[in-house]
Amino acid sequence: MKAIARYVRITPKKMNLIAKMVRTMDADEALKILEFTPKKGARVLRKIVASAVANAENNFKQERASLFIKEIVVTKAPSFKRGVPASRGRIQPIVKRNSHVTVTIGVKEGDMKKAVKKTEAKEAPAKAAAPKKEKTPKKSAAKKATK
Repeated sequence: MKAIARYVRITPKKMNLIAKMVRTMDADEALKILEFTPKKGARVLRKIVASAVANAENNFKQERASLFIKEIVVTKAPSFKRGVPASRGRIQPIVKRNSHVTVTIGVKEGDMKKAVKKTEAKEAPAKAAAPKKEKTPKKSAAKKATK
């Protein structure tokens, strides 16, 4: 259960400062902290964490209260290279750095066992209610032709 944001227009160094604050936290608690952190990286990371939580709820049928941030990986993306005119006809380079951010959400161990039991309980009555068909041996075409 994860969410990925690529080519985010913030340096990996700045993004890692924010990511370090919320690593291994509960998902709800991390979202609250990121909401009130006055940094650009916090706004971006909040959207990514919210997306990962939504993926876990929608695609994997997990409960929001049982989710925590398993890992946040911030890596370097290709940079934009720009330049500013300097004296004597030269150019001073400007490097606008970008990031790739991957947020992985996990389920707490105790809650994982409960979720497995719930799904097993839902599947068991459905299997028991289905009528069983008796298998009759089919005669092959060769035996039918000889009779």
